[in-house]
Amino acid sequence: MGRLGPMELVLILAIALIIFGPAKLPEIGKSLGDAFGNFKKQANKVTEEIKIDMSDNGEEKKS
Repeated sequence: MGRLGPMELVLILAIALIIFGPAKLPEIGKSLGDAFGNFKKQANKVTEEIKIDMSDNGEEKKS
């Protein structure tokens, strides 16, 4: 699968504009941005919890 070039992005945006209309696109963009932001926060939280658990396990083995 190749990369998306500028023409492909323009085509995707044009189709989205036709399907959803100009009034709905900002709402959809905001919702997607919020969803990605929340996903990233939760992923970072899980990563930190795993790091803490791994460091706790390492300390118990040394004792």
